[in-house]
Amino acid sequence: MAHFAELDENNVVLRVIVVNNTELLDANGVEQEALGQAFCTNLLGSNWKQTSYSAAFRKNFAGVGFTYDPVLDEFNL
Repeated sequence: MAHFAELDENNVVLRVIVVNNTELLDANGVEQEALGQAFCTNLLGSNWKQTSYSAAFRKNFAGVGFTYDPVLDEFNL
């Protein structure tokens, strides 16, 4: 399962949701974050970034109140 964080206009995390990995697969079966973002936006609106439960990328698993830093491409409390 993939996790996506909803961001407000200041890049503060409002909530984190779980998305089935199949929503991220392109025509070649490769996961693409942009497809997951589009799925979330179409379903719920707003701006979304993928977050890693194991912190494999973007430094930390996003939580409510965390901030996404687009320069460092990471979530921080």
